[in-house]
Amino acid sequence: MQNESVNLQFFIERFNRFLPNTQTVALAIILVVSFVLIYSLADLLMPVFASIVLAYLLEGIVDKFESLELPRLPAVYLVFSCFMACLGILLFYLMPIVSEQAVELVQHIPAIISSFQDEIMRLPQTYPQFISEHKIQDILFKVQSELLNYGQNMLSFSAASVVSLVSAMVYLFLVPMMVFFFLKDKQLLINWFLQFLPEERNLSVRVWEEIDMQIGNYIRGKFAEILIMWFVSYVTYKTMGLNYALLLSVLMGLQVVIPYIGATLVTFPVLGVAYFQWGLSGDQFLYILIAYSIIQALDGVILVPVLFSEAVNLHAIAIIVAILFFGGLWGFWGVFLAIPLATVVKAVLTAWPQVDDKKTNEI
Repeated sequence: MQNESVNLQFFIERFNRFLPNTQTVALAIILVVSFVLIYSLADLLMPVFASIVLAYLLEGIVDKFESLELPRLPAVYLVFSCFMACLGILLFYLMPIVSEQAVELVQHIPAIISSFQDEIMRLPQTYPQFISEHKIQDILFKVQSELLNYGQNMLSFSAASVVSLVSAMVYLFLVPMMVFFFLKDKQLLINWFLQFLPEERNLSVRVWEEIDMQIGNYIRGKFAEILIMWFVSYVTYKTMGLNYALLLSVLMGLQVVIPYIGATLVTFPVLGVAYFQWGLSGDQFLYILIAYSIIQALDGVILVPVLFSEAVNLHAIAIIVAILFFGGLWGFWGVFLAIPLATVVKAVLTAWPQVDDKKTNEI
């Protein structure tokens, strides 16, 4: 009987530690309901999530104009007009060039692989004590099989993507429209959402303000990082005469969306194109390798600390787990939104242990 009383007391203490008052219970319910709704309606709401991300990005610029004493509505119209102009340039100028270079690169992949095979087949002659020709052939056969499967999957994806082309066109109309209304009616939407929350919501509001600040800092910093990486890479590759400079620089910019993993994946096309263009014997390949390494190092040493000094710092393991978890749930969009969602989780976990009755009552 005494043991049961001790166990019950232990359970009550644990419960009070994590849910010490009604406000934390309300916050827990909000988080659970939000996750269930997002998980169950993810496919339908992905355009909404993308619009929210873009609205966060543009909200920082609108705030800058408001700080210059420009009324919010003219600031929203000005920023949104610039956003639509940039979107038009991206869709009608840059995308056709990138697509053309991507098609050319895909057409040259067999030649790149053949050149790579010739280079690999020289290894048994140069280092017969380490590797045999039979082993090299087995490795190349497996690589060719994987590339064949990958090509078939890409063709299947392309055929399936034709079906979703209409949906993509609809999204191109819906997303900018939702971005505009998120900016224009921000306070109205927030007030509408607040009416569904309990009256005692000081804790929830405090956690939301922390999340709002962290996600806003992250999204704006990540967008700036993408632009800087794209511009620096394009200028570098174009100056050095590397083929497909625009395509490779776009990949360099987009790789920062998926930290660590993206940098690893983009290494192969950059060095593969450089190898096919100049080979290993020339100095140009070495220069490209050095330039690529310097750009990646500057991104990690300078850009990330400067741009994300005010954002939540996530450990590398946390980032990889977030990418695997949310990518497994929602595919591409899960990978794209993995870091913001992980930032939300960390912000909530950071705020949670600080909750107690005394602090809550003082708010």
